[in-house]
Amino acid sequence: MKFFSTILLLTLVGTCATPKYTLKIKHLKESVSLVDTSEVKKYSKTITAKELSTQLYKFASKEFQGRKAGEQGQKLAAEFLQSYYINEGITSPFDDANYFQKITRPYLTNGIETTENVLAFIKGYEKPDEILILSAHLDHLGKKDGNIYYGADDDGSGTVAIMEIAQAFNIAVANGYRPKRSILFIHFTAEEIGQIGSRFYVENPIFPLKNTIANLNIDMIGRIDNRHTHNKNYIYLIGSDRISKELHYVSEAVSKAYVDIDLDYTYNTLNDRNQYYSRSDHYKFAKRDIPVIFYFNGEHEDYHKHTDTPDKIDYELLEKRTRLIFSTAWQLINQEHRIVTDDNNLILN
Repeated sequence: MKFFSTILLLTLVGTCATPKYTLKIKHLKESVSLVDTSEVKKYSKTITAKELSTQLYKFASKEFQGRKAGEQGQKLAAEFLQSYYINEGITSPFDDANYFQKITRPYLTNGIETTENVLAFIKGYEKPDEILILSAHLDHLGKKDGNIYYGADDDGSGTVAIMEIAQAFNIAVANGYRPKRSILFIHFTAEEIGQIGSRFYVENPIFPLKNTIANLNIDMIGRIDNRHTHNKNYIYLIGSDRISKELHYVSEAVSKAYVDIDLDYTYNTLNDRNQYYSRSDHYKFAKRDIPVIFYFNGEHEDYHKHTDTPDKIDYELLEKRTRLIFSTAWQLINQEHRIVTDDNNLILN
């Protein structure tokens, strides 16, 4: 983590590495003040490898037939998620028990008639109109040549992480720790065919986009890539500093305080040939100048193959990564001030 942090700091400062700017960055880092330390530790422990495994073996099972957007398997997966939130007592952002944001033409192509995002909501008590969005996509590739593309990592791992994070926050609420700001959990559909679910949401938001403080997007966090065969204790972070350097330093402070994991910024460079920054649902928020973090484990030999199955997930690692995202979300919704973009950051300007 130390190596990657150093590299990123050089990237952040870049040609602006004047003593004055360096001092501003120092002041920004020092301004981060963590909140509710004991509660973060307590409720993050409710996120367990066992529960993540149980949910993922269901979500990436034969029953859901690869969850291709618009097909029966995807709709069954959406119903599974809705049932989960109802059973957990986590409400819909709508006025009834419907958790679906239905998407129809002209957004859909290739013969798809309808598909749906799944949304759940925990309302804040002090600043309920300020919304943190946690997201992952629920769809995958369906069936090809008689094979089911299970999508256990892509993005079953992100999906069950969102479920466990929502449950952890809801347990805290039940114990009297309702968050200051609101949290919107979104399971996007149709990511695999062009980020259609996230595009639909930002063009038809449930809450005004100006009220969205940040988007933490999770897409593949259950495996390791070939670059980390000798050190699996990592997670790629992409975009954390692009719009809000405060978000980046909050993220680093949370990781240092709560989760012993290397934050790898390799794919956050502007000239990354893979262009991962634009390849998942967070990008639709980033284009609207909303701060984002994209959590990612990198591609592996089963990426977009029918062999991406739940038995290959490292559940202990998935637990650790999920706890990191939960802890970051807790900080963002409970710190005194709303996270700010660089353009509005008084320390940097």
